[in-house]
Amino acid sequence: MDIKGVVAEGFEPVRDAFERNFQVLGDRGAAVAVYRDGHKVVDLWAGTKDAEGTEPWGEDTVQIVRSATKGVAAAVPLLLQQRGLLDLDAPVSSYWPEFKAGGKERTRVRDLLAHRAGVPALDRGLTVAEAADGVSGARAVAAQQAFWEPGTEHGYHAQTFSWLLSELVLRATGRTLGGILAEEIAEPLGLDFWIGLPESEEHRVGRVAPVDPPESAGTLRTRPKRNVSAAYADPDSLTRRAFAAIHPLPDENDPAYRAAELPASAGIGTARALARFYAATIGVVEDGARIFTPATTALAGKEFSSGPDRVLVVNTRFGPGYMLHGPASPLLSPASFGHPGRGGSLAFADPEAGIGFGYVTNAHAKSVTADPRAQALVRAVRSAL
Repeated sequence: MDIKGVVAEGFEPVRDAFERNFQVLGDRGAAVAVYRDGHKVVDLWAGTKDAEGTEPWGEDTVQIVRSATKGVAAAVPLLLQQRGLLDLDAPVSSYWPEFKAGGKERTRVRDLLAHRAGVPALDRGLTVAEAADGVSGARAVAAQQAFWEPGTEHGYHAQTFSWLLSELVLRATGRTLGGILAEEIAEPLGLDFWIGLPESEEHRVGRVAPVDPPESAGTLRTRPKRNVSAAYADPDSLTRRAFAAIHPLPDENDPAYRAAELPASAGIGTARALARFYAATIGVVEDGARIFTPATTALAGKEFSSGPDRVLVVNTRFGPGYMLHGPASPLLSPASFGHPGRGGSLAFADPEAGIGFGYVTNAHAKSVTADPRAQALVRAVRSAL
């Protein structure tokens, strides 16, 4: 395997784990990056740009990261909160009056961010065109009857998080979430990351494809518990309905989908951008840039939800938009906050270790939160500290 990039002294285990992901765990095209104390210590890429192609993955190849998008998107409302433009304890309806419908009048902004809003699914799934039009999704979640009393339980809002977050930001600022991210986070930090990919960057995107773990993966194959498998198999379960809020499933290789501002699932970027982004949420990166104040960094890692997840059917932990370290989504340490992407991608920060981490892949496995390839890289980072 021809692995490109650089690794700082002491972080060689990350390179070894990355190479093994291709040799044993079925990666086809991928990249991993790590920042420590604001400085880049790992920046690697290998394989092919397309999961089923031959063109090499390049230094500037970008990839859709599915739900790892959520962690980047969450920085926008937290930045607004940091500036006094958004109150996490205010009712969502104080910004978005239509959201009162369906028993949601007491939903707070913090509930929306922490998957406690009670609307992880829709009575009628949206078409891809409706999901992306900037209007239909917000109308649907506003009108949707809550599945539980908001704030009392939590369940992963796999797709509806897009329209909840987008409309909240739009109502609070008059601007789109993707626009704020581009102008006030990505551009100042020099991040190759977009929620709403510009046409000018389309040529850089690799095509994704589903893959099964190879026989060589052995016991490292993902084997979900029986109750989890049953929830995903049952078309009437809240689990299936949450992931089917866009129906039929979108073609993630369609340029129109990649251009859509969908903060739950359609972010596109490099592992390098994800690692640098998270490094800037916990401190100052190389050129002096940062995103959060220390108080906002502490808020990002604060637990808002924990215990049985009504959608994922395992115990999960969430802060304000971020998934927190736990058995369902192991990160570096209990201090970590970030987000996995279904199928493999993972990005997070660890303020205690000073780590910003990003991993992206075009080979989408069946894993939801704890992909073996990402976990191998996390273990390697831990061993290097």
